[in-house]
Amino acid sequence: MRRYIHNIYHQVLVFLHLSPLSLAEKCRITFGAAVVLILALALSIPYIWMGQLTKKASLDASRAKADVLFNQHFQLTKTGEIIPGTSNSAGIAADANDPEIRWICFTKQGEKQLRRLTNSQREMIEFLKNEKTRDDNILLEKRDGFLQSNYIKIFRATETYQPIVAVVIQRPAGGISQTVFMNRVWIIAAGLIAGAGAIVAFYMITQRVILRPIRQLRALANNVAEGNLDIRSSIKTRDEYEKLANAFNRMLDELQAAQEKLRAANKQLDDKIAELSERNIELFKANKVKGEFLANISHEFRTPLNAILGFAQVLREKPNVLKEQKGRRYAENIISSGKNLLNMINDLLELAKTEAGKMKLHIEKTSVSQLCKGLAASFSLLTKKKKIKVKLLTRDDIPILSTDAGKVQQILYNFMSNAVKFTPQRGRIEIRAIMPNEKTVRIAVSDTGCGITKPDREKIFEKFRQADGSITRQSTGSGLGLAISKELAAMLAGSIGFESQLDKGSTFWLDIPVTLTKEVQNVKPKAKNAKP
Repeated sequence: MRRYIHNIYHQVLVFLHLSPLSLAEKCRITFGAAVVLILALALSIPYIWMGQLTKKASLDASRAKADVLFNQHFQLTKTGEIIPGTSNSAGIAADANDPEIRWICFTKQGEKQLRRLTNSQREMIEFLKNEKTRDDNILLEKRDGFLQSNYIKIFRATETYQPIVAVVIQRPAGGISQTVFMNRVWIIAAGLIAGAGAIVAFYMITQRVILRPIRQLRALANNVAEGNLDIRSSIKTRDEYEKLANAFNRMLDELQAAQEKLRAANKQLDDKIAELSERNIELFKANKVKGEFLANISHEFRTPLNAILGFAQVLREKPNVLKEQKGRRYAENIISSGKNLLNMINDLLELAKTEAGKMKLHIEKTSVSQLCKGLAASFSLLTKKKKIKVKLLTRDDIPILSTDAGKVQQILYNFMSNAVKFTPQRGRIEIRAIMPNEKTVRIAVSDTGCGITKPDREKIFEKFRQADGSITRQSTGSGLGLAISKELAAMLAGSIGFESQLDKGSTFWLDIPVTLTKEVQNVKPKAKNAKP
């Protein structure tokens, strides 16, 4: 039923072109209807009361006049009976001064004149005769287009309370009509003034109390819809609108916090994506380097193996050749190729140990000068063969080292091997040992070789990388020497640095502490490119 009524109401609004309505229009229409209803109910009471007052005033005036006339035309006996004074034969006493006043005695002669009255007058007389609580009344009726007032009063006997005579006073009701009209005019005027005042007051209240906060909230919602989350509501009405605004502000705070979290999550995701991209690039490069390394290492392994197999096969087919000088040269080639192959295998094993963390330190006392002299002696045959001059420069104030001498020697061996490999005929190699500070010793190996180009300087310490990574390169090796040296230097709490000039030579150095302890070992300094 409620839904049916709602549908009818909606259809009526659509028919009257009242739908959809804004909140202001709905409030005005609803309040206007409420004002009209309240004013109608409120003004109906004074309207009825003013009518009753007008009727009572007319009734009082007519009652007073009827009493005066009664005293003039009738006499009251000692027994309480009413005796007519001057009356005509018809039983109706007439007032010579006022023909509209009629007296009707309730006798048989009076009944004839009673029939000459109007129906409304006769009905009123009969009503008053039977009514014990009241004796008079006033009746308004129109005659010939004019409003006429008929006052009727019943006079009764004092003892028996029987109706004896009635008076009918007929007067034009123009004054009463004018009074009633003026009452209506003033009541309508008061209603219009009150309604206009109520509408103006409600309009102001609606604009300030209802619509202004709603407009502010709507503007706030539009700004939020445009993406401005920094705006906040400043409604301070101390009512439900302020609570709604505070709830809206809390919602914006939570939404802004959620957006900040989302931005942070997106940033983290972007960082992860960038990191994954970099790792993918590194993996791609590693795969490429791995392919180059496999190609190079297979070539490096094949060369000494072919030499070993070839010379061994010659010695097997001609065993007497060992007695000749050529046979000794074949044996030396086999030994040299075997050593090269063993060195490459040892490099791979050393790299595997360092990456697995299985490399152990053997700390012992050692002399820097002895390390340098032993390094020069190890490469004396190769340097003599290429007519390379080796110069040792060690200071006397360098103290005895407490470190892993084997790993220091291995690092210096890699430095010296590269220096001999890339230094041309009749070149120079210098081995120097100095102290940059009281706790650090620097051992450097300088050569007059081809040097290293700037693009190649960033990759010489990478695993399986060489400045010349092609299979047809002139120099041999696995490309693991400097990478292993860097790992060993970190284990010794030291660092490796270098400098190089193209076509002028390179210098590689090792910085290690004088005394290697566990505290110093935990600190792994980074390689620095500085002059020794």
